[in-house]
Amino acid sequence: MDHNDTTPPGADIGVVGLAVMGRNLILNMDDHGFTVAAYNRTIERVDEFLAGDADGTRVVGVHSLPDLVAVLPRPRRILLMIRAGRAVDATLDDLIPLLDPGDIVIDGGNSYYRDTIRRTRRLEEAGLRFVGAGISGGEEGARHGPSIMPGGSAGAWPEVGPVLQAIAARVDGVPCCDWVGPDGAGHFVKMVHNGIEYGDMQVIAEAYDVMVRGLGMSHEEMRQVFTGWNDGTLDSYLIEITADIMGQLDEDGTPLLERILDAAGQKGTGKWTVIASMDVGEPVSLVAEAVYARIVSALRDRRVAAAAVLDGPDPAFTADRDQALSDLHDALYASKIVSYAQGFMLLRRAGLEHGWDLDLGRVASLWRGGCIIRSRFLADITGAYAAEPDLPDLLLSPFFAAELNTTQEGWRRTVARAVAAGIAVPAYGSALAFYDGYRTARGPAALIQAQRDYFGAHTYERTDRPRGEFFHTDWTGEGGDTTSTTYSV
Repeated sequence: MDHNDTTPPGADIGVVGLAVMGRNLILNMDDHGFTVAAYNRTIERVDEFLAGDADGTRVVGVHSLPDLVAVLPRPRRILLMIRAGRAVDATLDDLIPLLDPGDIVIDGGNSYYRDTIRRTRRLEEAGLRFVGAGISGGEEGARHGPSIMPGGSAGAWPEVGPVLQAIAARVDGVPCCDWVGPDGAGHFVKMVHNGIEYGDMQVIAEAYDVMVRGLGMSHEEMRQVFTGWNDGTLDSYLIEITADIMGQLDEDGTPLLERILDAAGQKGTGKWTVIASMDVGEPVSLVAEAVYARIVSALRDRRVAAAAVLDGPDPAFTADRDQALSDLHDALYASKIVSYAQGFMLLRRAGLEHGWDLDLGRVASLWRGGCIIRSRFLADITGAYAAEPDLPDLLLSPFFAAELNTTQEGWRRTVARAVAAGIAVPAYGSALAFYDGYRTARGPAALIQAQRDYFGAHTYERTDRPRGEFFHTDWTGEGGDTTSTTYSV
C-alpha cells in the first residue's frame, strides 16, 4: 500500500517483541543514538517497558503494527524479536500489507534457515526486503554487544548494517557483525554456531564428570582448575562461567551445582545442525553426540532405575591426579578442535550447495566477541583461513595438525581411563573415532560396499579404475547382470 511520505518520522528502527532479548537490544540501540519504536502483541508489556527499563530513553512505544509503521521513515527497518516458527509467519502476514516497496524486515530470532530462504523469497516477491540475522550472546550480549550474523536480501545491508554493526560486540576495533550471504546464510551460520555451542558445553560437562567421579574433586578444586584453564588455550566464555558456577553456593553453603537436576533442555538448533550435516554429507559427529547426551540426560527416571540394576566398574581413576588433569585438558582441547573443524566442514559444503560463498575466516571472526562460544581459539581459526583462504579442512592446517599431534596422547589416555572406569565420554570418544577414521587412508568401507553389492546389487568402485566407474559382481553365481541404481545421499 502507498503511505503518506509526509508522516513525520518518530524512530530510526522498529522492534517487535519485548522479551529479554528484544528489550536489551532496544536499550543497546538507544545507547548508540538510535530512536527505537517498540511494539509487543501484549501491549501491557510496552507500557511496562516504557515505565521501567526504558524510562528516560528515546524509546517510542506503540500499541499496534499500523502505529509502528507510521512512525518509521522509508525505507522502514523493522526487527522481529519473537519466537521462531509460526509466530514469525503470522506477524509477516499482518505486517506485509502495511509496508511499502523497499521496506526491510529483519528476523533476529533463531529461525530455521530453510524458513528464512522461503521468507526471503516471499518478501522479495512483494517488493520488500528480508534479513535473517542470527544474534548470539544471550541477555548480556544483547544489552552490551552481541555477535550478529545477517543474511538475506543483499540490498538491505547498506540500510541495516549501520545499526547492526553499531550495537555489535567489537574485537580489536572490528564489529562482530558483517554480511554473511544471501537468503538463509545468516541463520545457517547461527545454527552451526549453536551446534558448536552444544559441543563446547558437552566437552566441558564431560570434564566435570571425570573430575567428580573419576578424580573425586571438590567444587572448589574444580573451580581452581577451570580458572587456570581459562588462562591458556581453553580461554573462553564457557570455561570462565564454568569456574563461576563451581564457586556458587546455595543458601546453606552447599555447592549449588549439586542441587541442579541433571536433565538438560534444548531448543532444536543442535538437532537442526545434525540434520543439515546429513543433508549435505558432512559429519558433525561430536555435535550429534552432544544432542544425544542431552536426550539421555532427560531420561532421568529411567536412568535412576537403570543405575539400580546395571553393573559397572568403580569410576575412581587410579592415575596420578595431576597427570589425569593434564590429559583431561588435552582431551577437551583436542575434541574442541575436531568439533570446530567439523562445523566449518559443514559451513563450507553448505555454502557451496546453496551458492552462499561463505567467507569462513570472517565467520570465525564474527564469533570472537559477544557470542556464547567466544574464545581465544577463534583467533587461531581466523588466522588459519587468513593464511589459506581455500583451506578445505581445519585439520589440514599446519597449526591445528600440530596441536592435535601434541595433545592426542593425553586425549587417548583420557578416553581409555573413562571407558575402563565406566564414565561416559561420548564427545571425547566420538571426536577421537572421527580423528582416527579421518586420518586412515584406507578404511573398512570396502567391505560395506561388497556387502551392499552382494545383497542388493548396489555396485562398487575399484581402486584400479577411475572414480565414477561402477561395477557389479555376481557373488553367488545365481545373480546376473542387473544392478540397482547407483546414488549417494
